[in-house]
Amino acid sequence: MKVMITGSTGMVGKGVLLECLDDKNIKEILLINRSSITIDHPKIKEVLHDNFTDFSPIQSEFKNLGACFHCMGVSSAGLSDEAYYKLTYTITEELVNTTYNASPNILFTYVSGQGTDSSEKSTTMWARVKGKTENMIFNKGFKDAYAFRPGMILPERGVKSKTKIYNLMYVITRPIFPLFRKMKSVTTTTRIGKAMINLIDHPQELKLLEGNDINTIAKI
Repeated sequence: MKVMITGSTGMVGKGVLLECLDDKNIKEILLINRSSITIDHPKIKEVLHDNFTDFSPIQSEFKNLGACFHCMGVSSAGLSDEAYYKLTYTITEELVNTTYNASPNILFTYVSGQGTDSSEKSTTMWARVKGKTENMIFNKGFKDAYAFRPGMILPERGVKSKTKIYNLMYVITRPIFPLFRKMKSVTTTTRIGKAMINLIDHPQELKLLEGNDINTIAKI
């Protein structure tokens, strides 16, 4: 199977990529990045693309996909409402449309966030925007689609966050990671990757997946 991953240079996307590399049923991994992840592996085909508001020049690369794991995302901290909307909704909409045009009969997973508002009426800007993004994906018509809404995510297998303050937090709290792992609501980069892969052959009725749901599906 051929899968596509966005955000593979980030913490969650890198974790998903590592699990895809280990999975014997995944034969090709298409990475869409602005900057190279610099990993040389026979499964990987990396396409560098600058303009994430227009994927049409590389739409041919999106053919014959079995799944798209959309892991790219940004924090709303320090961003204007307009900038966050563009980086979260506008880019995802362009990715969704281009992917659907090339490979409509696929699984599409989106890394959203705990607290996302499906009604799009929250007083919190990011919760409204992510809710709108989720709804757009669900209404597109893919064979199957899920929104991952993790709370706390623990990095594993040497994966690091691109956000310096998050990395510092992980360094400080690493001694109590074993305690965090016992909490049902806490998930890991490894579990997120395994859950996304398992959804290909094990579709679920629940489409909004929080930490405990992700952990359960990762064990299938």
